[in-house]
Amino acid sequence: MSDDLTRDAFLPPRQPHAATERRTVASYERELRDNAGTESRLREAISQAEILLRQKDDYIEKQHALGREADHRLMNGLQMIVSLLSLQARASTNAETAAQLAIAANRVATIERVHRRLDSVDGAQTVAFKTYLETLCADVSAILPADNASEHPISVSGTEIQLPTATAIPLSFIVSELMTNAAKYGTGRILVHVEATAPGYALSVYNDGPSLPDGFDPSRTKGLGLKIVRTFIDKINGELRIDRGSGGAGVRFSVLFA
Repeated sequence: MSDDLTRDAFLPPRQPHAATERRTVASYERELRDNAGTESRLREAISQAEILLRQKDDYIEKQHALGREADHRLMNGLQMIVSLLSLQARASTNAETAAQLAIAANRVATIERVHRRLDSVDGAQTVAFKTYLETLCADVSAILPADNASEHPISVSGTEIQLPTATAIPLSFIVSELMTNAAKYGTGRILVHVEATAPGYALSVYNDGPSLPDGFDPSRTKGLGLKIVRTFIDKINGELRIDRGSGGAGVRFSVLFA
C-alpha cells in the first residue's frame, strides 16, 4: 500500500467545493437584492460625503472672506490713527510734544506696513527675509522727512534666508526702530545687513556718524525706541550687540537669533 493511500485513510471525508454546489434561482435573486442594497447605501454615503465637503468648502471660504474683511478694517483703522496723530503733531505748539506724536504716528504706520507686507504673502509660513527687508526699508525711507531721507540713504545687503513669519514680524519692528533711531541720531548712510551664521542668523543696522559713548548700556537708556527693540529681541530669544562700524566709526546694532 502506498504512503498516499495510508495518509488518506486517516483524513476526514472531503466536502464538495462551493463552486460545485448547485445554486437555485432564488439564491441568485437574493444575492442580486443584497448587492443592489449595498450599492444604494454606498451611493447615499457618497452623496452625504459630497454635501459635507461642499459645506466645508463654503465654511472655509466664508472664514477667508471674514479674515480679509477684518484685515481691511484693521488697516483702515491703523491709517486713521496715523492721520490723527500726524494732525495732532502738526497742530501742537510744543515742539517736544509734536516730535513725540510724530514718532508715535511712525510706529503705528510701521505696524500697518508690516501687516500689509506680510498679508501679501497670503498666509505663508515662511518669508524670504532679505527680499522682505528691501520692501520694508523702502517703506520706512518713504515716511522719513524729506531732509532725513536724502541725508540717510538706506541699503540692504547680505544673503537671502527663509524665516518663519512669527520671527519675521518682531524683526520687522526691530529694524524699523533701529533705522528710525539711526536717521534721528546718526549721519550718512544706513546699512541693513542679514546673514546666516553658526548656529543661527544675524541682523544688523549700521549708520555712519559719531559712535556711542564708551560704556553705553542699552538696558539703562530711557528712550522708548531701545526698550521696544529689547522687548522684541526677548520675544525671539535673541541677543543684542552694539559696537562700532568698520574703521571704528559709526554705530552697529546687531541682533543674533536662531
